[in-house]
Amino acid sequence: MTTCGRRIAVRCLRLAPVHRPITRVTLDVDQDQGGEPGVWAALTADEARDLAHLLLLHAGLAGRGTDTLGPPPKSALSF
Repeated sequence: MTTCGRRIAVRCLRLAPVHRPITRVTLDVDQDQGGEPGVWAALTADEARDLAHLLLLHAGLAGRGTDTLGPPPKSALSF
């Protein structure tokens, strides 16, 4: 639960079509206290790892009160 009242659920989604199983990491963000709609995303394992890295990096910066890193490289994912 965030301080603004949104729940963020992280789950593993597995779809098992006969020829090619699909696995994704899902993020489900509920509506906020004011009723703004929520969102969801389905990420590949690599995308989830990239997002986790960015979250940890920016959490460290926020915890130290440091400015952001500037624009990400063009090859970086944008979430």
